[in-house]
Amino acid sequence: MDKKKNLPIFLLISVFIIATCGLIYELVAGALASYLLGDSVKQFSFIIGSYLFAMGVGSFFAKYIVKNLLDRFIDIELLIGIIGGTSSVILFLLFQQVEHFQLILYLFVFLTGCLSGMEIPLLMNILKDRVNFRDLVSNVFTFDYIGALIASVLFPILLIPKLGVMGTSLFFGIINVTVGIFLSFYLSKQLKNPIILKIKSLVCFIILIGLFFYSNELLKYSENQLYSTNVIYKHSTPYQRIVLTEAKGEYQLFLNNNLQFNTKDEYRYHETLVHPAMSIAKSPKKVLVLGGGDGLAVREILKYSSVEKVVLVDLDEGMTKLFQTNELLRKHNANALNNSRVEVINRDAFLWVKEAKDKFDVMIIDFPDPSNYSLGKLYTNNFYKSLYPLMEPQCIVSVQTTSPYFAPKSYWCIYETIASVFPNNLAYHTYVPSFGEWGFNLFSPDMRVNFNRVNQRVPNLKYYNYNLQKMTDFPADMKAVDVEINRLDNQILVRYFDEEWSKI
Repeated sequence: MDKKKNLPIFLLISVFIIATCGLIYELVAGALASYLLGDSVKQFSFIIGSYLFAMGVGSFFAKYIVKNLLDRFIDIELLIGIIGGTSSVILFLLFQQVEHFQLILYLFVFLTGCLSGMEIPLLMNILKDRVNFRDLVSNVFTFDYIGALIASVLFPILLIPKLGVMGTSLFFGIINVTVGIFLSFYLSKQLKNPIILKIKSLVCFIILIGLFFYSNELLKYSENQLYSTNVIYKHSTPYQRIVLTEAKGEYQLFLNNNLQFNTKDEYRYHETLVHPAMSIAKSPKKVLVLGGGDGLAVREILKYSSVEKVVLVDLDEGMTKLFQTNELLRKHNANALNNSRVEVINRDAFLWVKEAKDKFDVMIIDFPDPSNYSLGKLYTNNFYKSLYPLMEPQCIVSVQTTSPYFAPKSYWCIYETIASVFPNNLAYHTYVPSFGEWGFNLFSPDMRVNFNRVNQRVPNLKYYNYNLQKMTDFPADMKAVDVEINRLDNQILVRYFDEEWSKI
């Protein structure tokens, strides 16, 4: 086989691998920012912008590499593999240890982007005398873009659910280094320092293989450091990282590093979310729950004997299956998601409500906080309007609406957005020790509904005493502020939320 003749083919295949790995490292950085710093639009935007800028810097400096191009190409391939591959390991381990964590995160983004940016110009210089220029440019960018597409498809569907963030970055680091190993052996006679390159590539490969083999232990150690409690369950779905921890017999659920509930006081939250709406409704038979894949809101709803059917719509099947099958969690939600009266639907609620035909007496909306645009759309006036066809005439709706103390703009933005569609609405709040002051909203399409009228009660609640009026008083530091309505085309709520919670 003529190795010089086949060099363009192998290098173009390298372009495909480079593009795939490069985008994976960018997505890993975005996922890490989501898990560790909060699912912030700002973080994803900065990471994408920084990575693309770094690629430009790398492309600029590539012109100064004029000697031993094949050697330098392999060197860069190995550097990308070891830096990009180990990035998630190092970042997970350093998150709790360093004060300016974001600087280290963006340093990794810049380094991988810069090195990736060097590779394409360097490759084109290597091939310029072997391939027609028009074909060279066309082929290089074709392979580059195809690799990027495949990476973007595989990342959420296959890689994160199967390997997790740490395993994914290490796996693609191994792929990068494997390309370096192949080229250093296959092109040995065309390299200036083949022995040194072979040694470096094998050392990088051994390091990454070792880290990949122990990645579960490393992740367990880093997450124990992160949560300061015993991690007893962890799983990555296409939508989020689910972590369950235990401390002194109490359990805490985290989604993307954000606390969702603590078993010692979650009843305060769920009783306050569910029972005002259920007790005001005269005889609720059909109840819709949007979000709430943990089944804890459903547990409270099923305490009412009039309920004939509960429809739970939650995007993440991994979440609902966990709370349907895990013995510990089933005990805590009273096996609510396996109750014969409950139907679980795993779909995007924004789309589902536009297609649903049933009507409901009560709706409980328990979405995660609006930390990104995909969640923010579930708090828009467009979404609330789409609920109207599913409402019985005197339907009562309860919505969790984040903290009026920590995020007053966000809280009152949701209130005003609801009021723009359903004028008969009521703001209220309560104290949950794990979260602090937490807010909710009630609304109904019927202006005659009195939210302070109790039509039915269930016994033995731990916290809620059916006196809603005392929860409607807001002190000065939680008062309404001048806010805009959250519309689908502006998503102002996400900006409010990011601005307020980033200060905490």
